[in-house]
Amino acid sequence: MGKEQYRIDMHSHYYGGGLVETISARQKRPYLRKADDGTLKMVAMNGEFPFTEHYYDHRVGLAEMNAQGLTHRLLTFPGALGVDLLPAHEIATAIYAFNDHLAELGAQTQGALIGLAGVPLADMDLACAEVLRIRRDLGLPGIILPSNYFNTLADLEEMRPLLDAANTYGCHIMLHPGLKVGEEPPARPTDHMQYRLSALDLQNSAAQVALTVILSDMLDAYPRVTFQVVNLGGTLPFIFERLESIARHRNPDAPFPTERLKRVWYDCASLGPRALEAAVKLLGADRIMLGSDYPIFKDDPYAHALAPADLSAQDKQQIAWKTADDLVTQLSALRENT
Repeated sequence: MGKEQYRIDMHSHYYGGGLVETISARQKRPYLRKADDGTLKMVAMNGEFPFTEHYYDHRVGLAEMNAQGLTHRLLTFPGALGVDLLPAHEIATAIYAFNDHLAELGAQTQGALIGLAGVPLADMDLACAEVLRIRRDLGLPGIILPSNYFNTLADLEEMRPLLDAANTYGCHIMLHPGLKVGEEPPARPTDHMQYRLSALDLQNSAAQVALTVILSDMLDAYPRVTFQVVNLGGTLPFIFERLESIARHRNPDAPFPTERLKRVWYDCASLGPRALEAAVKLLGADRIMLGSDYPIFKDDPYAHALAPADLSAQDKQQIAWKTADDLVTQLSALRENT
């Protein structure tokens, strides 16, 4: 198969690799419970959802990938679950085993499954050491981090040691919605919780993160780190002109740095063709990758978002596989040249 036939999903989550057993032994969030109808429910830091084999059996995911024509998928540590926030003495060994498992899956599937690791965030020394290990020894491309560490410039300071470690071997970092260590989930809306939390709040969170990335020194201080902001950068493709207008009227000597958005990487997880069209106009197809948010969403990202989008054939090829392939190639070169 030539690369032009690739379809690479760069946003999915995986709960296998021993995490089910670890979580099953817990009595506090995150934990598993059996509902009255006998089904399993995952009680996560930010809510509760049905827990089916799609979450923890990679063979089920592979079968669905093949049925949809997806050739590769980025499997990430389930950051939103909050496992990586637990005390290190409780969870570090399980995280290491999970990362080892991701590397094994990559080898078993000839690279069709690409693992994105987790780190024990409650112990920064251990987290930094694991970043080095997954890049140097396991060859995984990078890690997933909770976005609440990047909501503000002050939050970012807590992550400096980890970003320094990531910069050593070159590292991809997905900035995904999630809490900080010791942080309580926000109060839930009193109505239409799924829409308000899982769409409006989530998209605003992604935009806050992208704003921190481009307004801080992250892109310049860590040149060997690639940053991925999920869901097309949240609301930014729709409000960037207002941001530019604010700068023009209130701080004309410091224009809003729109061009810096094109130094970040994005996925189109759970979004559709209209959002994708707007994002391409702002960010460029060469910064955007397919994303499904599987198994939370099971739509084929190519058929659902990319195929019906009013984009050129070249842009569709770029998003379907080439942006992701360019990213992986860049990360491989960074590791080899360390």
